[in-house]
Amino acid sequence: MAYFRSAMACAFVTLASTISSNALAQSSAVTATAEQNQGVDEIIVTAQKREESLQDTPISIAALSSRALENKGINDITDLRSAVPSLQVTPHPNSSVTARVFIRGVGNNDDQLTADPSVAVYLDGVYVARSQGLASDLANIERIEVLRGPQGSLYGRNATGGAINYITKAPELGEFGGAQTFTLGNYNQFRSRTRLNVPIGDKLAIELGYLHAQKNGFVKNAGTGVKRWGDQRRDAYRAAVHWQPTDTLDVRYAYDRSDINDTPSFVLNVPFYPSVADRPKSGSVFVNDLLPNDVTAQGHNLTLSWELGDDLTLKSITGYRKLHNFSNQNSFTGVLGPFPVTLSRFDQNQKQFTQEVQAIGNLMDGRLEYVLGAYYFRESAHSFDQTSILTQPRTDRAITIKNNAYALYAQATLRPAALEGLYLTGGLRWSRDERRATLQQNRVPSNGPIVVGPRGEGDRNFTNVSPSFVIGYEASKNINIYAKYARGYKTGGYNIRASTIDRFNAGYDPETLNSYEIGLKSELFDRRLRLNLAAYQLDYRDIQTNVQVDPLNPGLTDVFNAGKARIKGIEADITLRPVHALTLGLSYAYLDAKYRKIVDLAGNDITSRYTYVEAPKHTISSNLEYIFPETGAGTPSLYVDYYYQSKKYTATGDPRYIIGDYGLLNARLSLSDIPIGFGKWKLSAFGKNLTGKKYYIAHYQGFVPAAIYGEPRTYGVELSFEF
Repeated sequence: MAYFRSAMACAFVTLASTISSNALAQSSAVTATAEQNQGVDEIIVTAQKREESLQDTPISIAALSSRALENKGINDITDLRSAVPSLQVTPHPNSSVTARVFIRGVGNNDDQLTADPSVAVYLDGVYVARSQGLASDLANIERIEVLRGPQGSLYGRNATGGAINYITKAPELGEFGGAQTFTLGNYNQFRSRTRLNVPIGDKLAIELGYLHAQKNGFVKNAGTGVKRWGDQRRDAYRAAVHWQPTDTLDVRYAYDRSDINDTPSFVLNVPFYPSVADRPKSGSVFVNDLLPNDVTAQGHNLTLSWELGDDLTLKSITGYRKLHNFSNQNSFTGVLGPFPVTLSRFDQNQKQFTQEVQAIGNLMDGRLEYVLGAYYFRESAHSFDQTSILTQPRTDRAITIKNNAYALYAQATLRPAALEGLYLTGGLRWSRDERRATLQQNRVPSNGPIVVGPRGEGDRNFTNVSPSFVIGYEASKNINIYAKYARGYKTGGYNIRASTIDRFNAGYDPETLNSYEIGLKSELFDRRLRLNLAAYQLDYRDIQTNVQVDPLNPGLTDVFNAGKARIKGIEADITLRPVHALTLGLSYAYLDAKYRKIVDLAGNDITSRYTYVEAPKHTISSNLEYIFPETGAGTPSLYVDYYYQSKKYTATGDPRYIIGDYGLLNARLSLSDIPIGFGKWKLSAFGKNLTGKKYYIAHYQGFVPAAIYGEPRTYGVELSFEF
């Protein structure tokens, strides 16, 4: 089957090449106006803090427009996993609303309050330290930018793997309007999304939004408590204000809130690769009082932009977010007897404040562009966790954290007048992280007194300076070649599942990587073909490696700055529009990730014991969109996409944990511009995983090998209206 899929991918590339050759033969007859109409659509991004074409940005970046998000059915961060090669997003086994994010093989396989993510998530420039409940699907999303590779010289927080930026549209001044979308589907899926834009005079506008989404899980709970595993029950609210008191001052404010009451994902006992268990339909009758999760995430965002002239803009981004996260998991009930193997509950509260100031300008008649920034981040949180494993005493953990971070960064791009087309970019970031944490861990036997453990306290500071450099050459208006170096840095932290309290107190150190990348961005054949390529190597050092130290206790792990790794890869993003009605897309990523050296505390080389996780060698995302001629009933269109990933390892210390290769076929058939007489109406029918592929999305490493299944075939209809 894998060979068949590979052959399909090769056939797609061959087809694209054939069509592009035909386009070349016709290109001489295309006028400038026709070029604009027939060529691929231009994508504007703000990855470098100013609006510029995707093709002018010397970064490996995937940008998904609002139209692409609709066609692909992307509603939250977990849906991105099948849209962007090099990106892996999987749910944490203990909480389906907690995402584990990897880019180019760099990410976190565990979720702890005391650890920072390797991939940073931003909502309109505000760093979101904890991504549970992010209300991105409610906002009027203009696009999502996925930046691959380390980020630091232009962003508030350091990130070794990359960054995911959600960019929303500001409420429209002077325009009254709104939108309503209803979605119905199998598994009792219902989704209602409402937005209303209200202008107040010519300089002020308010946008209000509400979302309700629900869908039943596909595994019944045969015990007591909630009816199913994997239910989705979500409500979200958003209010945004846009104010332009003068031509030079722009003020944006937004408040978002998400209430999530999903039920836990079903964790199934499975055989090791290459065997695959059947997709479950029901859990054990011995499950008692299964509870839904309860997550509330909310935040404020205030952005002020002040144009001091044509050559300088000052920007202030202020953010405040709060999170309450109650999650629980009942694992392997009935596998070893009429009882659960593992019970866990997490009750977490977190709040954060961020302030960022930027100066964005240019000098020398625009030949020197610069960004200067200062950043402050403050976070505090407390958590009470309970874990019961077989007949062992229950473990209760009380955790607190207090973190402060400061940063100064700068980046400048020079285009020498004497060397037309050449540009040089240099960036530098200084960071200081102050991290405090406490841990109180007690043992609670089923009968007898509580065994109070020692109290742990960690107090460490970290400082780092990270540079970046780009040399590029614009060979023509449509060809951009660049080479880039960047150093990635992620601060140290503490491990709440450490084997001893001394290991917790000691914490672990920062990790760093050096990234080397060469890239090509091009538009060919009268802009009918967009071809973007990137090749990179990451030299990864002092990796924060999570190691299970007791095979009889999966909740006990230690984090070491265990060694070194080398990651190499190639990324290709191709968009082809041979005729106005047809658009073809293909994104491919090749990833080769290996540990070079890992030593234990005694200095022994144990590299052979470790596999690199969440790093499939091959991932492909392809799509086709065709817009049919307009009819009396509206304009039909067809969108089809196919995602494939090769096998990947999912447990660092056990090579038996492998998720095999799989492919997913999705489609959407739409009828837009339906002539009802007022507003814009659109009716769509959609299907995901149309072939009904059975596949795992995550593994659980415990007493027995286990996995979480991906969704079966889903389908439905969607009606939207805009005015």
